[in-house]
Amino acid sequence: MSRLTIRHETRYAYEHAVAFGPHELLLRPRGGHALRVVKGSLTFSPRGETRWRYDAYGNCVCQLTLLEEAAEFLVVSELEIERFPAPLAPQEVDDPRTATPIVYPANDRAVLGPYVEPATDDPEGVLLRWLHGQAPEVGEPALDYVLRLNRAIHDAFEYQARYEEGVQAPFETVARRSGTCRDFAWLMVEVLRRLGFAARFVSGYLHSPGLDGVRGAGATHAWCEVFLPAFGWMDFDPTNALAEAAALIPVAVSRTPAEAAPISGAIIGVPGESRMEVKVDVRLCPPLASAA
Repeated sequence: MSRLTIRHETRYAYEHAVAFGPHELLLRPRGGHALRVVKGSLTFSPRGETRWRYDAYGNCVCQLTLLEEAAEFLVVSELEIERFPAPLAPQEVDDPRTATPIVYPANDRAVLGPYVEPATDDPEGVLLRWLHGQAPEVGEPALDYVLRLNRAIHDAFEYQARYEEGVQAPFETVARRSGTCRDFAWLMVEVLRRLGFAARFVSGYLHSPGLDGVRGAGATHAWCEVFLPAFGWMDFDPTNALAEAAALIPVAVSRTPAEAAPISGAIIGVPGESRMEVKVDVRLCPPLASAA
């Protein structure tokens, strides 16, 4: 077990004071058998009110209503979590449903349907042509194939940080041969869906110390979850070629990237020039002092 602190600061600055519509914050990690939130605090300005709820995906959402006009909007989330690593280990599974082409049991299909249907278009077949070169072999273990695709995206595309909001369409990422972590995650999700896999987009944090050549640290991170029979939902990070890694700290899962934005909402008025700054720091907690 490792104990980590997470500090996530987002600052919006406007040339002129504006009013604020309702905002939704996705900043609290998803708890479970591998992760526990020990404590947390949320501060913000200008003054406002909060209400917490779970959305349809089971994500913990803070609904924030700001009560004053301001030329700056600041949100700081500070968390302490416990992470229980469960690294990917070789497993022999004697089940034909764990091989490609992937076929889910009827009960699973009823739940997984929205995650199997692609959500983007490929108007000129750019994505499809790339996919033909990455297609699984008949009978290839599904886990082996997803690991191979995860590595292929990591090796084939150049990582380029981009601070503007939004995600490239998968065919754009293929055409440009470059993107950010959220672009690579979305590309992997949509490729797998075209092959019949259930896949969803994940946003969260990355604990990077000790990882050589890590990409995407110092900000929010994004990766892909895939549902495999006999394994369940599994994490794959094509940006860093990681799989089921304790370094990945999930906050939100969704069918599309827009539904997993850390902060979403509207401003009212004419802001003039504006800028956004995001700082994320994830580090190990200092060891607890032993009793005398």
